[in-house]
Parts: sequence; structure tokens; C-alpha cells
Amino acid sequence: MTDARPIRIAFLVSGIAGLVYEVLWSRYLGLFVGHGAYAQILVLAVYLGGMAVGSLAVSDVSRRLRRPLRWYAGAEVALGVFGLAFHPLFAFATDLSYDVLFPAIGSGSWVGSVRWAVAGILILPQAIVLGTTFPLMAAGLVRADEAHPGGRVAEAYLLNTLGGAAGVLLAGFVLIGAFGLPGTSVAAAVLNLVAAGLVWLGARGPAETASESPEVEAERSEVEPESAQAGATVPAGAALSAVLLTVAFGTALASFAYEVGWIRMLSLLLGSATHAFELMLSAFILGMALGAGAIRRRSDATADPVRLLGGIQVAMGVTALLSLPVYLASFDVMAGLIR
Repeated sequence: MTDARPIRIAFLVSGIAGLVYEVLWSRYLGLFVGHGAYAQILVLAVYLGGMAVGSLAVSDVSRRLRRPLRWYAGAEVALGVFGLAFHPLFAFATDLSYDVLFPAIGSGSWVGSVRWAVAGILILPQAIVLGTTFPLMAAGLVRADEAHPGGRVAEAYLLNTLGGAAGVLLAGFVLIGAFGLPGTSVAAAVLNLVAAGLVWLGARGPAETASESPEVEAERSEVEPESAQAGATVPAGAALSAVLLTVAFGTALASFAYEVGWIRMLSLLLGSATHAFELMLSAFILGMALGAGAIRRRSDATADPVRLLGGIQVAMGVTALLSLPVYLASFDVMAGLIR
């Protein structure tokens, strides 16, 4: 058994911390590489790439863990430790680079390459650990409520992304101004540790084990030969899985192309690349949260989720096109406000 209330709060708190880190890293790396907009793109790339690596690392393992939510709590503790250590590590890497590495390399393009490599390495481990959190979270939730897996995962995604949208605004407009970069990193680390404690508290009941009872295993052993004989359905299922994974890849590619483009577009409109990044990111993540909330009750009930996914893809493209005339008209609105 799990107590859902502290776990729900933990997912919200974890989302706040995760996106505080993203804003924080863009500020830190902007100081290191000397260009805020390029640092934001680097952070996006490493953040998402590291999360992909972390997700891949635990995707199969999470199904075999007896207590995936406890492992999720452990990942939150690791993130908290990284958050507490980040400023000293950044200061050490900066001193090492400017006192040793860059003078040894001399001038030329290699200095820039090493600068970008060091910047990426600084945040990659934490991004990888971040990537492990959602698969572990999902595994624990699905095992706790196998009758409604889609709804449970969508609810977790909703809470996590709502927290993320709040975290972007908190970091950009409150925390960094009040506590500076080191203090904000410590604040995010504390949130990770709070999330870990809440999950540990909520998952304190008997293990939701991945192993099955003898009766279930016997039933499975009786059913599996029949399904193996109906092998014609396996290629179709495998083909559909491949198509859906390709669609997921393409969706992510398009989504973050939008994100980078919107950063540049909003910086032209608002005049501040830093706050353009934060406003765009918060709106982007809030939209994902609202989407998860809208689909939460339909995900397990829809008769044809693939067709629904196709309709959503079309809607994404149409709304992206419709946003362009709205963006152009917004310059006149801003000019009127300034006057």
C-alpha cells in the first residue's frame, strides 16, 4: 500500500526543484561561456540528453524493482546532494579552466570547445539522475494501481509539470534575486530532500513487488504458449511500438525546436533574453501540465488512443502556425503599452 497524498506533494515539489535547476544552470553557464542565449541552448540540450540517458538506464530495471518509489526517493536524495555541491564544483571548474586548461591550450577554437565541454560536464550527471526519476515514479504508480495506469501516470506528469512551471517563475523572478545563485541551488536541493522524505513516507507500506504470486505465474504460463502460437500479432505490435517511438522522437524534436525559436522571438518582443527564457519555459511547461490534466481521465477510457494521438499532433501543428500572426500583432500591442 502507498499513501497517495505525500507522494502527490512530492511530485509537485520535485517538479519545482527540477526547473529551478534548469533556470539556475542557464545563469551559471552564461557566466562561464560568456553568452546567455547560447548557454540556454546548451542547458536545454544537456538537460534533455541527460534525462534521456537516465531514463534509458532505468527503463528495464524499474520493472524488476520491489520498491521503485523508494528508489525514486533515493534519486531525489542524489539530486539534493548534487544541488548542495553545485556551486563549489562550478567555482572549482571555473578556476581550473581559467588557471590551467585554457592557458595550456592557448588561443584558437580549442579553447571554445573545451569551454563548452566543461560547461556540459558540470550539469550532465545531475541531468542523468533527473532522467531516472520519472520512470521510477511511473513504475511505482502503475504497480500501485494497475487498473488505471494511464490516469495515474498522467496525474503524476500533471503535478510534476505544474511544479516545473512554478519553479521557472520562482527561480527567475524571486529566488535568484533574493538568495543569489548559490542560495537558489541550496533551496532547490532542500526541495529535493523534502520530496525524498515525502515519497519515503508515502511508500512506507509493504513492498509493491514486481514478482507475481504463484497463481498469477501459473495463469501466465498457461496463457503464454497460446499467445506465442498467435505470433502474427507480435510483428504488428512491434511495428506499432516502433511507429509510436518514432512519433515520440519527432514530437520532442519539434517541441524543443519551438522552444528555442520562442526564446529568440520573445527576446525580440520583451527585450530581455533572460526573462524571455523564463517566460517561454514556464508557459511551455504549464501548457504540458494542462494537456496532461485534460487527457488524464481519457487516457484509459479512449477506444483508439493512436487516433487520438494523431489528432493531437495535427492540433499542435495548426496552433503553431496560428501563433505566428498573433506574435506579429503583439509588437503593435507592446508599442501601444510603451506609449
